[in-house]
Amino acid sequence: MRPQPEQQAPPVQRLRVRYAKRGRARFTSHRDFGRAFERALRRAGVPMAYSSGFSPHPRISYANASPTGAASEAEYLEIGLSEACDPAKVQAALDAALPPGLDIVEVVPAPPGALADLLTGSRWVVDLVGVAEAVLETAVSRLLESAEVEVERMTKNGLRRFDARPAIVTLGLSTTGPGTPVREVGEPVVLGMTLAHTTPAVRPDDVVAALVAVSPDVVLEAPPVLTRLAQGVLDPMTGTITEPDS
Repeated sequence: MRPQPEQQAPPVQRLRVRYAKRGRARFTSHRDFGRAFERALRRAGVPMAYSSGFSPHPRISYANASPTGAASEAEYLEIGLSEACDPAKVQAALDAALPPGLDIVEVVPAPPGALADLLTGSRWVVDLVGVAEAVLETAVSRLLESAEVEVERMTKNGLRRFDARPAIVTLGLSTTGPGTPVREVGEPVVLGMTLAHTTPAVRPDDVVAALVAVSPDVVLEAPPVLTRLAQGVLDPMTGTITEPDS
């Protein structure tokens, strides 16, 4: 009879970690980040709790990671520790152990409940090069007035077609308004948006595809550059995002 694996003790402390992907680190995939983070935990000497079973692994819970190629100021995960630690010391040690561009923004005690349940929306900015502001403003108006706009995206299960419109809570240009300097030739137009976390997930590049679908005049000279500024609890009436640890 195969011997039963040793049962690991439950975590003594759970910490919620907010981290950022900046600069070239935005091209880091979720799997690459996971490897880098586990190495950083070992280098920093963080006393991790482990799962039970024949292949114990450190207790790390990821939630709603940004797509490869997107920068982010608001990625979240939780870790379970085998002994209580000062969150500020854990933050400093992990930040020093991670490669440049993968930065620990905050470490706090994790409150009860599932982290994924508190991540219901995100606020993004998207840099678009080659499209005129007037053309983009017209496309934004058409998209917001549409009840349904289908887009396609290649997934690991093949090409998938879905409606992007229900996830769009707010959408507009971030470079217009009183006091905004004149945009130089070649500078990107910045598009701001708040997206609800829906199933299937709608990403900012899907919204750009929806803009092209409703207005073929939207032609880009380069792929859009995506940056997540915040994610947390979405108020669908106001479009505001409340951080999950607040």
